[in-house]
Amino acid sequence: MRISLYILFAIFLLLYTSFSFSQDTLNRYRISFTDKSNTPFAISSPSDFLSPKAIARRTNQGIAIVQNDLPIDPAYVDSIRGYGVLVLNKSKWFNSIVVYSSDSVLIDSLQQLGFVKGIDIIGKQVPANITVPEKGGLPNDKWLLESVQPIPTMTQITGNEYGQAYNQISMLGGDILHSLGYRGQGMTIAVIDAGFRDVDTNPAFDSLFDKGQVLGTWDFVDGNDSVYDNGQHGLWVFSIIAANIPGLIVGTAPKANYFLLRSEDTNSEYLIEEDNWVSAAEFADSAGVDLISTSLGYKTFTDPSQNHTYADMDGNTTRISLGADIAASKGILVINSAGNSGGSSWQYIIAPADGDSVLAVGAVDGQGNYASFSSTGPSSDGEIKPNVVGQGQGTVTITEMGLTQSGNGTSFAAPVIAGMAACLWQAVPDATNMEIFNAIQESGSQANAPDNFLGYGIPNFMMAYYNLTGIAQDKDEDNDGVPDIIDKCLGTPYPAVVDTFGCSLGFEIYEFLNIIENPIGNSLSYLYYSETHREFVFEILDLSGRCLREINVSFDAESYRNISVPNLDDLSQGIYVLRISSGEKSGSRKLMKK
Repeated sequence: MRISLYILFAIFLLLYTSFSFSQDTLNRYRISFTDKSNTPFAISSPSDFLSPKAIARRTNQGIAIVQNDLPIDPAYVDSIRGYGVLVLNKSKWFNSIVVYSSDSVLIDSLQQLGFVKGIDIIGKQVPANITVPEKGGLPNDKWLLESVQPIPTMTQITGNEYGQAYNQISMLGGDILHSLGYRGQGMTIAVIDAGFRDVDTNPAFDSLFDKGQVLGTWDFVDGNDSVYDNGQHGLWVFSIIAANIPGLIVGTAPKANYFLLRSEDTNSEYLIEEDNWVSAAEFADSAGVDLISTSLGYKTFTDPSQNHTYADMDGNTTRISLGADIAASKGILVINSAGNSGGSSWQYIIAPADGDSVLAVGAVDGQGNYASFSSTGPSSDGEIKPNVVGQGQGTVTITEMGLTQSGNGTSFAAPVIAGMAACLWQAVPDATNMEIFNAIQESGSQANAPDNFLGYGIPNFMMAYYNLTGIAQDKDEDNDGVPDIIDKCLGTPYPAVVDTFGCSLGFEIYEFLNIIENPIGNSLSYLYYSETHREFVFEILDLSGRCLREINVSFDAESYRNISVPNLDDLSQGIYVLRISSGEKSGSRKLMKK
């Protein structure tokens, strides 16, 4: 496996994990401690337990290092281990450990230790009279996708870098943000899921491994670094963010760095999985991630006595929601799927989507309509949930064979948003996690009237970018007919644009896209002047990415040229995409056909 680890990676593994095991048949307990009074770690020496990037994240956002950052007192852990129990995972945020023991009498005796605050059962053997169904058939409202189907029209894709994934990105203005050069470079994302089968050999991720973008892996279920031999769900989710096969599928943040962490045990459902997730989030924090993307959620369990109620969905009750909010307090942007309970009697979002600092993502279809399976809000304490929505119906993912398929589920909407959030934060690096959170919400299609189905609506990441940078997209203070963003580039260097493709070519494409009439009729025609010799390709695509018209135009230097796309009368009324490219540079916008 081609994995690049942080220098402190081994230290983190010692802090958070111990031994290899199978959790299917374990009796598992959470032991909480009273204090950290004698821990050898100190707030004044954070480099002993946090990576430089984790410290920098706190420093940049003005976040203090506090007691819950300190690792658990190792003497307490060693003492518990000395009784013969197996330590599975640890949580410094909650000052607790998760252990296995088949001796319930021993567990009762541990309760008498002076430094033990309490012991809870969070996992046990599956009773003989309960059959745990295979994945895809669970009767509860887990993170599972609704369906996955092969796409039969891959050979029809032409002239589109994103392939069939175009719509789920362009719906958010993500292709425009990408065209400015923001594809996640320098950002680190932890994807916490149920396994990432064959990601290390799938061609969709070759460029990531070749460039060392997968920084590390850990399995908090089985206690090892092997996450590539488990379920497919993480593969599908990860491909939405990170796949990079131009013309077939490109993710929302293909140039970001990643940690792939497994916390979900697909063989049963117990509260321990929430503890696993917290341990994974703590590891991600210590390793210095900027974002956590999770397509997991919890409501009902194999042991009904552990079930959550709607009243628990207040962001302040479940272990995983509390942990997610703590992660956000450390400066991490936490993004989670809302759940697939919209069509059920439960209906509501599930933990940790209820966290008030968690950006919960619901699902829409390719036309931006509410997907009926998407969990609704509000949280039980009245917070708007989901916060925003992305395409979660007909979302394109990679397969184990390196082909594409479409699937349904808020599991797929969350990584679409997460990857674009990473690109937005890359573009505005001085912003805090919650400023990014709020900018995404405020750019939503129904930000002025949020509801319990779509929340603040479909985000526009270019609008969020303009708002965060203080640049109005159409503002023209000098009344010269040219938006100030263009004046800024043509007059004074504007690094976000200039460093990517230079003003001249970039804004010729920008102007093309913005002066064209919209909606269009049965033809498209306009006159344009080019200062230099240029070769352009104009394409009209349908929302599946299929090219319906293609026109090649060559400009001589300092010349006018009429650009015409005739005979559009055979296109039915609806939404299409105009894509303009020159060499490796391109831009696109939606067009409405009258």
